[in-house]
Formats: sequence, C-alpha cells, structure tokens
Amino acid sequence: MSKKPSKGGAPALDMTPMVDLAFLLVTFFMLTAAFRMAEPVVVDPPSSIGEITLPDNHIMVTIDDKGRVFFGINNPTAKMAALEKMGQKYGVAFTPAQIKKFSGLASFGVDLKDLARYIDAGEKERTNFQPMKGVPNDTLKNPQLKDWIAFAGTEAVKAYNDAKEKAQAAGADFKAEKPRYAIKCDGGTKYIFAKDAIKAFTDLKIYQFNLITTLEGGGTVLNPHP
Repeated sequence: MSKKPSKGGAPALDMTPMVDLAFLLVTFFMLTAAFRMAEPVVVDPPSSIGEITLPDNHIMVTIDDKGRVFFGINNPTAKMAALEKMGQKYGVAFTPAQIKKFSGLASFGVDLKDLARYIDAGEKERTNFQPMKGVPNDTLKNPQLKDWIAFAGTEAVKAYNDAKEKAQAAGADFKAEKPRYAIKCDGGTKYIFAKDAIKAFTDLKIYQFNLITTLEGGGTVLNPHP
C-alpha cells in the first residue's frame, strides 16, 4: 500500500510563548533587583595571587591614597542598628527615613555630625560632598572609626545569628558566612594610615581580619591577616 504524500512544507515552531516568557523574566528582574549605590571613593588595591573571594557578609574599612578612611557594612540590618547606636553615643539624631536610606549606602567617609546631610544628598552631590575628610580615627579625641567597628561587629553577628535561628526553625539550609572584617587600601596609601586603621581593630581585641587585594588578572580577593 502506497503512503499518502505529506501535505505542507517544513514544520513551523510558534515562538510567541517564548517571547512572552522572555519579557516576563525581564520584567521580574527589573522589579525585584536592588540597585547598589555607587562607592564614594575608588581605590586601586595592590595585586596578589590570593584566591579567597570577598564574602557577602563583611565590614569594610577603605583607605584612599590621601589617607581618608571610608567605612561600610554589608548587612543592611546591622548597618541601621549601628547608626542608631552611634547617634546615641555622639548625640546626633537621625530620622527613620535617614536610617532607612543609610542602609542602602555602600560606604561613607564623613564625620558623624555631617552624616545626616550626606545621607540626604543626592548620589551626584555625594561625589563632591564637603567636607569629605574621612571617618575620624583619633583614638583619644574622636575615635569614631573604632566605635563604628565595635557597633557594626556586634550588630552584624546578631543579625547573622537571628537569620541562622530563623532558617533552622523553618528547616531550611543556612549557608551564609559569619561576618568578616576587612581593610582595603589604595596601592599609593602610606603605611602609617593603614597602621592607624589596624590599631582601631587591635584596640577592640580584633586580631583577625583580611586585607583586600586585586587578583592578578582581575577580581577582588582576601588575604588573611593574623
């Protein structure tokens, strides 16, 4: 028995559903993405061959080639709690809106008395903000850096433990790392400025932190400091 000849040409694939799916995915990522504000300073760390990458949960002290100190906390919850404690200690008031907005800042390099004005400024205004002299690090007269490290460390550990307990109670896997301390210096930063920052850590009996370098060939890595 002879077969009937097939009617029509080559089979066609309707791409309409795939196009719709692609637009749905793009819309989803646009609505759920959290845009990170730009860093107030850009430093070029020295290179190394280390292979440990910077974890998401970290407390960072950045020092530029002029010796200015910038401070950043990666955990938003810990960041807001640390700001409230700093305000209480130094007698500087922050509104709930400012505290919320502060949680989105990558880092800052101003005196606490100027921080409210810095938070209220637009992103372009922060680039040329004055005075941008860095976080004060006078261990005797104005130890703001040491206090930021102390409060941020306490609150970051608390936020980590709270998240871990919630995950365990829900029976979910918890893979987050404990908060790490890190120092990032520009390749042209004088050693004395880095030494002063390290002293702020050691005064708090924090002897384990990482030095940030640039991986030869690209990327940011950690180098342990005993």
